[in-house]
Amino acid sequence: MDEDTLAEELRQSIGELVRAVRIVDTMSPGEAAVLGFLDRGGPLTTADLAHRRGVTHQSAAKSVKDLTGAGLARTEPHPSDGRKLLVHITDAGRARLREERARRAHAVDAAIQDTFSPEERRRLRECVALLSRLTARLTGADGAGTPLGPGPRA
Repeated sequence: MDEDTLAEELRQSIGELVRAVRIVDTMSPGEAAVLGFLDRGGPLTTADLAHRRGVTHQSAAKSVKDLTGAGLARTEPHPSDGRKLLVHITDAGRARLREERARRAHAVDAAIQDTFSPEERRRLRECVALLSRLTARLTGADGAGTPLGPGPRA
């Protein structure tokens, strides 16, 4: 297998895995992504969220509106720019995000247990470390320089 084929097969396989895991989701990918960014990075503006998700400002604003309407996020005036709002995750949003993550993890764990032998699970664990290194390289988080593409979306 040449390197281009490996890269394309890995891209396709990971995409299929992500789509398969999302079947158990109870919230939209956009809303889950926004809550994830707020949970990991603290309050952000809608423009910041749009940039991090790689979507339009309007798309991010819709997610923020839906999340605030559901009580999963709240806004407050930006301390240094009164024209902007900072979006915060609420305790209810954090709890909902934990539920989504737990649901996903449970689905993946059940599939792993049902599909792989103990030796295959050991090998899979090694692959996770490799994939984490690859992700760090692609996002620039490994200190090797500029990201090679858009940042993570979820």
